[in-house]
Amino acid sequence: METLTLAHHFLIAMPDMADPLFAKSIVYVCEHGEQGAMGIIINKPSGIVAAQLLEQIDLPLPEGDASTWPVFFGGPVQPDRGFVLHNPIGNWQSTLTITDDLALTTSKDILAAVSEGKGPDKLLMSLGYAGWEKGQLEEEIANNGWLTVPAEEWVMFDTPVEDRYSCAIKLLGFDPALLSTVSGHA
Repeated sequence: METLTLAHHFLIAMPDMADPLFAKSIVYVCEHGEQGAMGIIINKPSGIVAAQLLEQIDLPLPEGDASTWPVFFGGPVQPDRGFVLHNPIGNWQSTLTITDDLALTTSKDILAAVSEGKGPDKLLMSLGYAGWEKGQLEEEIANNGWLTVPAEEWVMFDTPVEDRYSCAIKLLGFDPALLSTVSGHA
């Protein structure tokens, strides 16, 4: 029997989620397996921009608008560590390949390439990630904490931050406000 994986899916916080860290959030699931799951929140800017992040790690600032790109709050786990979700995959020191052309990199070499204007075509930088222990995510989904839908890269890379939640919701094909927040168990 094949194990269900939610890698390359969005977790969309139910409209009534009370947890302030995850309310109205979309998490892109990078990895999901027997050991648990990890993902990056893609719609919560941290309040800092790429120029500030690059300056903190002694890298030159890129030319153009790249220095003003938002750095996202990727989640509460390791909030002092950087993660770069990007397309194409490229050849970096520490990369998790998610799909044929999408990856998550944690090594400084990708940021050095960004500072030189040689980074990936599309990227999303974050500090921290969201993580779940074995069975935890499945339990949260069963308890109506999250909706899931296959991910679309255009939501992550081409949609304005303020529109990402509503765009992800539309991928579901129905209005989640019509859902009950109480689950039944037979």
